[in-house]
Amino acid sequence: MKEIRIEGIRLPAGTDDREAIRVAARKAGLGEKDENKLKIVRKSIDARDKNDVRLVYSFSAFGKKEEEIPPLAPPKEKRKVVVAGFGPAGMFCALTLARAGYEVVVFERGKRVDERKKSIDKFVNDRILDTESNVQFGEGGAGTFSDGKLNTGVSGPLVFSVLREFVRHGAPEEILYLNKPHVGSDKLPAVVKSIRAEIIRLGGKVVFGTKVEDFRTEGGRVKAVTAGGTEYPCDAFVLAVGHSARDTFTLLRDKEIAMERKAFAMGFRIEHLQREIDVAQYGGKSARLLPPADYRLATHKAPRGVFTFCMCPGGFVMPATSEEGGVVTNGMSNYLRDGENANSALLCEIRPEDFFDGVLGGVELQRKIERAAFESGGRDYSAPAQKASDFLRGQPSDRCGRVKPTYPLGVAYRDLSSLFPAEVVECLRIGLADLDGKMKGFASDDALLTGVESRSSSPVRILRGEDFQSVSAKGLYPCGEGCGYAGGIMSAAIDGIRVATAIAKNLA
Repeated sequence: MKEIRIEGIRLPAGTDDREAIRVAARKAGLGEKDENKLKIVRKSIDARDKNDVRLVYSFSAFGKKEEEIPPLAPPKEKRKVVVAGFGPAGMFCALTLARAGYEVVVFERGKRVDERKKSIDKFVNDRILDTESNVQFGEGGAGTFSDGKLNTGVSGPLVFSVLREFVRHGAPEEILYLNKPHVGSDKLPAVVKSIRAEIIRLGGKVVFGTKVEDFRTEGGRVKAVTAGGTEYPCDAFVLAVGHSARDTFTLLRDKEIAMERKAFAMGFRIEHLQREIDVAQYGGKSARLLPPADYRLATHKAPRGVFTFCMCPGGFVMPATSEEGGVVTNGMSNYLRDGENANSALLCEIRPEDFFDGVLGGVELQRKIERAAFESGGRDYSAPAQKASDFLRGQPSDRCGRVKPTYPLGVAYRDLSSLFPAEVVECLRIGLADLDGKMKGFASDDALLTGVESRSSSPVRILRGEDFQSVSAKGLYPCGEGCGYAGGIMSAAIDGIRVATAIAKNLA
C-alpha cells in the first residue's frame, strides 16, 4: 500500500498520543483496526500563542522502513583499533567497528557507570574526589550525568541511526519523534551498559580504570598505544577523550601533535522555579497540561555573546570538577524532570585571544577560574552563589530567595564578579539584563547563580584532515567533543561513526 503522510496535526495541550493517533487515522480515512499502523514521526509544542498552546504532530503509515546507515565492510585482514575514551564518540566508534569485525579495545580512565556513581556519591557525601572517576570521567562520558539531551543541529541519516541505537539499548522510543528528545540521567546508565555489553559480545574489549598514557609512532604513523603501563600494537588509534582530559592535551602538545586554541564559553549555572519557567513558556492555562518547559536564550547586546546552554528542566546543579582544589558546576535532570528547580548554564563567549600564552592557554584560564571558585566557596568544594538581581547590582548576597540551591555540597553566598575578568563580568551583566527582557523574571530576586560553569566545551582542537586523521600522525584519529569536533551527545556519537567509517576506508 502507498505510504500515507499526515503532517501538521494541531491538537490542544494535554492531548495524549493515543488520541492524536485516532484523530490522524480519521483524517486519513483509516478504520479503527488500522490505527496501529500509524506511527508518530514528529511531535513538538507550539507555544507562540500562550492562550492557545498546541501540540503539533506528523504521522506516517505504510511507509518504508527508516533508512539506516549500512554496516561497514569487514576488514580483509586482521586490524586492531585502540579507542581512548568511552563517552558517546568512543562508544559509537567502537560499536561500529566491532560490528564490522575489527579487533577493538577501548581504554576508559574512569570506572564502570555503577562504580562511577559511587565515586560521585563519595565526593558529595565525604568531599573525597576521585580525580579519575567523576562527573567528567567514566563510562558514558560527561553526558551520562547531565540530562541525556539528544537534540542536535546536525542532520542526515546518521541522526536516526544514533537514536535508533539508543532505543535498541533501552532508551524510550519517543526519542525517535520528539522535537527535543532526552533520556535522563536515571535511564542513561542502563543504556550505556547495554551498549558496552554489545561491543563485548561482538568481540571487543572495554577496559576501565586504565588511562592511555602514551603512543608510539614510526615513520609518521601510530604503531602502538601505552595504557596502564602496557604497550598495545594497533593499526589505528582513536582519541575520543572528553573536554576535561587536560593531561592528554599536554601529552599531545609535548609530542608536537598539531592542535589549536578554540573559542569556548564560561559563566554560571542559573536556577529558577520550574513552575515559573512553565508559565513563562506556556502561559498559566497550559502549563499544568504539558511537560516541564525548557528554554534557549541568547543575546548580542554585549560586546561578547551571552547565551544559555544545557538547560535542565526539573533538574539539579552537579559538582563536576575533575581536579582537586577546583569548583566546577554542571546540570543534570532525570527522565521525568520532576525536580522543583530548572537550571541552565549562563555563559559568556571566551575568545582565543583572551587566553594565556600557548596552545593550552584556555585550559589554564579554566583552571585559574575553577581554583578561584574553590577559594571563594570556602575551600571545601562548596560553590559560590549569588542572587541574579544582586549580581546585576554588584553586591554580594547573604541568602537565597524562593529558589533553594540544589548544588549538593552546599553554597557560600558571595559576589561572583570576583571570579572572572572584568570584561566577562560586564558582558554577563548586560546579557543577563537583556535575557530578563526576553523571559520575564529571568534575573529576578529569586533567580540564583552558582559558579562556575567552565567545562561547556573543549578549549582546544586537535587538527585533522579530510581523512579524519591527525595532520601530524597517520593512524591517529581525533574524535568527538574533547578534540573539538562535537558539541553534545548526538554530535559526538555521529562523529564516532564517521571516524569509524574513515578508519575502514583508510585501512582497506
